[in-house]
Amino acid sequence: DQRRNMNPYDYIREQVILAIGVLAETGVVPTDMDFTNLTVEVPRDPTHGDMATNAALILTKQARMKPREIAGPLAAYLAELTEVIAANIAGPGFVNLRLSDEFWRLQLADVLAAGSAYGNSNIAGGTKINVEYVSANPTGPLHIGHVRGAIYGDALANLLAKVGYDVCKEYYINDAGVQINLLAQSVHLRYREALGEDVGTIPEGMYPGDYLIPVGMAIVARDGNKWRDLPEDEWLDVFRKFSVEAMMDLVREDLESLGIEQEVFFSEEGLHKDG
Repeated sequence: DQRRNMNPYDYIREQVILAIGVLAETGVVPTDMDFTNLTVEVPRDPTHGDMATNAALILTKQARMKPREIAGPLAAYLAELTEVIAANIAGPGFVNLRLSDEFWRLQLADVLAAGSAYGNSNIAGGTKINVEYVSANPTGPLHIGHVRGAIYGDALANLLAKVGYDVCKEYYINDAGVQINLLAQSVHLRYREALGEDVGTIPEGMYPGDYLIPVGMAIVARDGNKWRDLPEDEWLDVFRKFSVEAMMDLVREDLESLGIEQEVFFSEEGLHKDG
């Protein structure tokens, strides 16, 4: 069966090209025409049918014929195909096709046989493309808005890969801004708290979330009270680095739970350091 393992739109496009070939053999249209821009697509208005082709419109100059002069015999020929139950001309020369229930039932067998590979193509021909998504500031766990963006971005990247793009999935780590200083200062308070100090209420503008308590405790476990009484300029960079890494661990855990894998985690701070 010629339909087997073929996109249904590609199959109908082939039938349109074959029909034009038959019309050329009978002298209705010229031979040796270019079908590069011939498309078969879903009509904008679903009441017009299942598929529509622009064949008559894109061949009019080559054939030196009016679009409807091509569309008329083309629609008549296509209407005789077993897959087609109606072929009508619309607008300047579009041919709208309504396909049989049997045609669509046959597609289900192809879908089931192909499994997750159904719809794969190499339209993009391996063109490289970078999709950067999620990229939440590394100052806390992901929230529902981040998760929505993560799922949307990953779905887009997977669809691009499915049609032949060489996709790189990137997370851009915004770790160079003022917010990272605030994160480090917040973690330093949790660090002092883990050492037994009563730090009171976390000041407004900082990050008060309990998710930073384990980060402060982890620094105590690693370094003891080494940083407690030192001036900020001596501990800030250390706490920035440790805190960002701890937040990105949380982010990666959340992404893993969603089944999302990103190949590149690119640091903004690293970009600035590298010039």
